[in-house]
Amino acid sequence: MNMSNNGTRQVPDVICPFCGCLCDDIEVAVSGNKIEKVKHACKIGTAKFLYASLRSHRFTSPLIKVDGEFKATTLENALEKAAEILKESNKPLLYGWSATSCEAQRVGVALAEATGGVIDATVTVCHGPSILAIQDVGFPSITLGECKNRSDLVIYWGANPMASHPRHMSRYTCFPRGFFRERGLKDRELIVVDVRKTDTANIAGTFVQVRPNEDYELVSALRCIVNGGEITCKEVAGVPKEEIYVLAEKMMNCHFGVLFFGQGLTQSYGKIRNIDNAISLVRDLNRHTKFSLVPMRGHYNVTGFDEVLTWQTGYPFAVDFSRGYPRYNPGDTTTIDILRRGEVDAALIIASDPGAHFPAKAVEHLAKIPLIAIDPHWTPTTEMADVVIPSAIVGIETEGTAYRMDTVPLKLRKVIEPPEGILPDEEILKRLLEMVING
Repeated sequence: MNMSNNGTRQVPDVICPFCGCLCDDIEVAVSGNKIEKVKHACKIGTAKFLYASLRSHRFTSPLIKVDGEFKATTLENALEKAAEILKESNKPLLYGWSATSCEAQRVGVALAEATGGVIDATVTVCHGPSILAIQDVGFPSITLGECKNRSDLVIYWGANPMASHPRHMSRYTCFPRGFFRERGLKDRELIVVDVRKTDTANIAGTFVQVRPNEDYELVSALRCIVNGGEITCKEVAGVPKEEIYVLAEKMMNCHFGVLFFGQGLTQSYGKIRNIDNAISLVRDLNRHTKFSLVPMRGHYNVTGFDEVLTWQTGYPFAVDFSRGYPRYNPGDTTTIDILRRGEVDAALIIASDPGAHFPAKAVEHLAKIPLIAIDPHWTPTTEMADVVIPSAIVGIETEGTAYRMDTVPLKLRKVIEPPEGILPDEEILKRLLEMVING
């Protein structure tokens, strides 16, 4: 850490807590307790750092809703009210977790067990099918560093990193100079498969436009060619037969290929079977060359939640403790399903905003039940809450561990102090857990 003549601190090697890239080359200039400038981060990451310093949008104290109106209260009172809600609940939902630290997630698992609740994360509505497919057929993956240093073919399927992960291509895939790819993009080929021509597709060497919801058919056609079969129809999923053969040949003849897939593949028709098929395609390609795949995970620590929950319970998401032991049955114990069926009678939402993103029927049930929100700032979910507990922002105002999208754990740094009286998620959850257990 360097100090300039005007009193500004330069904090190097900061990890950005925005997306699953977890870029670790960020430099932050801090004056007093305010972030003045951010270097190397993308626009979204820069905005998150600068936004954290603007205290006008932040909660200044915990809130409890009384007669439909929020009233400021002490942290102790807010925690007591939250503990009361959880203790009186028969089956609470503990949801979110993808934008906080592994340390907080670990305490959250203990809280779910103590209350007999269901614990789930945003993975349930994004890459849940990827997790299920990996359990079915394995996961021939690599680290992003290996991709940078070795890959000569990069494929983005159903993903648009120019918008969702702005530095993914510049740090890990297409543009960086790797150990074995010294000329960067000149030593690589970029292929994009998507339903429309995205910003990423505009810079790709090859763009393959697949008909919506027919990814499974296109993957199957590629597997047919890779395994020595022949396509007899003129097109598959809107892609001419000739283009499919060219794509298959490029995949088989590369030295080191990587397939990155996003929600365009996980959330189109087929879901888990799309990923099953994609993983099987990569397995087939490894008879010809070296090929791997990596899911494009969104929130910066959604991968960490899968890891922590699996350590603690043996299952990666949607774990139900209502019978006194962990049960896992996606489609039954997943958040949207239990909310639509009205099975939970209380909820603790942390580090996410289901009020802005869930289907209407699920949000309607959230609005009916006692709701605890742990969040640094106002969201549609906090508007519905009965108790709001403000928290420090991990990776900016408190440190913590997070997992990059390739399951590499990294330690996030603390750059500035949080607002007075605001605690990290981990500390809030520890106090809440103690109150629930000891009364």
